[in-house]
Amino acid sequence: MRILLVKTSSLGDVIHNLPVLSDLHHVFPEALIDWCVEESFADIPRLHPALDQVIPVALRRWRRNPGRLSTWRELRDFRRLIHGKAYDIVLDTQGLLKSALIARQAQGRHCGYAAEAAREPLAARFYDQTFVIPRNVHAVQRNRWLAAAAFGYPLDLPLDYGISAPPIETGWLSGDRLGVLLTATSRDDKLWDERRWCELGQALCERGLTLVLPAGNAIERQRAERIAAALTAAVVPPPLSLPQVAAVIARASLAIGVDTGLAHLTAALRVPVIALYIATDPALTGVHGSGFVRNLGGAGASPSVREVLTVAEHVLRR
Repeated sequence: MRILLVKTSSLGDVIHNLPVLSDLHHVFPEALIDWCVEESFADIPRLHPALDQVIPVALRRWRRNPGRLSTWRELRDFRRLIHGKAYDIVLDTQGLLKSALIARQAQGRHCGYAAEAAREPLAARFYDQTFVIPRNVHAVQRNRWLAAAAFGYPLDLPLDYGISAPPIETGWLSGDRLGVLLTATSRDDKLWDERRWCELGQALCERGLTLVLPAGNAIERQRAERIAAALTAAVVPPPLSLPQVAAVIARASLAIGVDTGLAHLTAALRVPVIALYIATDPALTGVHGSGFVRNLGGAGASPSVREVLTVAEHVLRR
């Protein structure tokens, strides 16, 4: 059996789809499973040993450069690649028009959410078979239920993201007991106040943690450096790839982060994680895993330092 999974973005959504790969590998251990994903997130599925091939797509970059000849050449090459194999089932767990159109480029029986269950109902028109999956359950559960319905197996498997972090050289990092602070996110309204990060971070330093504050772009790095400068044992690492960030997180005793894909990556790696919600509701897309996970706050209900520290101390005493 050859299977294609389509879940292109964003980082959190891609991580939420990893248990589908684990489930399929458990039920069909001989199956060859490919995954179509945005090029910037392709390293996440590659962390899963059951994956056969990543098929990267670059919709985000192509949209920024629609007039370039190179864009049309890459689009042509992508269509040739995704159309080059015959799949038994092409499963789109994203439920968007863009993902349905991408899935349609592949040969096979196309499966996805029914119109009343898809995030964009029009996507259902491009599937050969659709399934009604409840919308009021966590995204991880929805993905797994859709796969179980499409492939006809009962879903009684334990939750397993199936990934492990690769080893990396961390000469820039010292300290035996690490904590990770994930202070950056995609929207400013999801940010936690810097003064709160400083207060929380210093309390964690006093409890023996060396704190790592990963950062991506220049604005994120400036923010992380301001917070780290106020702490007695903190470091902002050099620019890291997603696998390198995963390797740092895997070494940590605790990670605390805002609503960001890296918080979901922490849960997937079974590292204790506390996620802070300021502008969004964690009920359906909060951190979710089989290790220690805790969602604090919600839309318009930013968690206090005291709340976060109380949960953190519970983890550190374990």
